Amino acid sequence: MKLFASADCLWRRFPAPGITLLAVLLVLGMVLVRHGGAQQTSSQDHTSDDGLSAKVLSLETLWNQAEVAKDTQSLDHLLADTFLYVDIDGSLLRNKAEFLSSVNNRSERIESIRSESMLGHVYGNTVIVTGIYHEKGTLNGKPYYHHGRFTDTWVKEGSAWMCAASQATLIQK
Repeated sequence: MKLFASADCLWRRFPAPGITLLAVLLVLGMVLVRHGGAQQTSSQDHTSDDGLSAKVLSLETLWNQAEVAKDTQSLDHLLADTFLYVDIDGSLLRNKAEFLSSVNNRSERIESIRSESMLGHVYGNTVIVTGIYHEKGTLNGKPYYHHGRFTDTWVKEGSAWMCAASQATLIQK
């Protein structure tokens, strides 16, 4: 899905080489059409939900670009003050300040992160993003590869969408 840098937030590479952001967003827009549920909604609601999903997926891209650039100022604007991050094996729980600090104090060098199967699910003023990621890099001079799933929870605060929680889990080989 996106360029992204951190063993702490591993799951990103966007766009894939040769794919434009517009093409990805068009495909995602088609994929994100919700199917009927317990309650009927109008086509306007579906359009609105698709637009919110696309907006939040683009924020995921901005997040990843900021992390690659170690741009903690931009990340600060994307993460809610109550942001919590759970790492790939569940051993670390970081708040916003700890996460931002970790962006600049990494021992790994991420070469690529690619996400796939990203979906955004809208629930009022909350969007849950799920997907699969592939990450390659080096840690202490040794190559590593991570493959896993992620879930990010985005909430609307005023007129802004902020990530309130992020979690990644490795998929066992």
